[in-house]
Amino acid sequence: ITLIGHSGCGKSTLLNLIAGLLQPTSGALICDGREIAAPGPERAVVFQNHSLLPWLSCLDNVLLAVESVFGGKETTAQLKVRARAALELVGMSHALHKRPHEISGGMKQRVGIARAFAIVPKMLLLDEPFGALDALTRGTIQDELMAIVRQTQQTVFMITHDVDEAILLADRILLMSNGSEHEGIYTPGGIAEVVANPLPRERTRAGLHHLDGYYALRNHIVDFLVTRAHAH
Repeated sequence: ITLIGHSGCGKSTLLNLIAGLLQPTSGALICDGREIAAPGPERAVVFQNHSLLPWLSCLDNVLLAVESVFGGKETTAQLKVRARAALELVGMSHALHKRPHEISGGMKQRVGIARAFAIVPKMLLLDEPFGALDALTRGTIQDELMAIVRQTQQTVFMITHDVDEAILLADRILLMSNGSEHEGIYTPGGIAEVVANPLPRERTRAGLHHLDGYYALRNHIVDFLVTRAHAH
């Protein structure tokens, strides 16, 4: 699922609510039949900045997360196997012992994604994780993310500003309206529309714009952002 909308409409707030980092002022959020009351290992977050600890190696950054979930249940050797496997999944086996300042921005994001996958969450929460990457690196990691999710069958909730990224990655695209203020009264934004992606699931970046229905879907989303995103 991707969430798309203008800056400031509340996308990150919604993701932080799902993550349990914020508490709702009213109502409740339910994940797998249970109310979300706090952060938990069944929901892993990959932030826009990589959030790696600079004094730890790539392996140790991932291992820290693995130990927090599986520590006491598995041996140290088993925990390291989990961490190494996650880094291998994102193509970072060659940089296990490098620290964040020794690798590129794209590599740091790969480590952040590996850390999230390593704890085997039921839901992966991505807050514009590719926004600061160059186009080539972004595309590579998009491909890897799709391949990993097809393999693990995890639920992914992702915020993006990129319409094509939303169409490429998502089964469903949530269109979020802006908040508005009228005579001193603020009306928050919300989910204005849920768009089911009709394109074949095995789509690729290179072939996306050749698919029947692509331009109609893209135009619908762009039209919403340009003309219909304001809350009434």
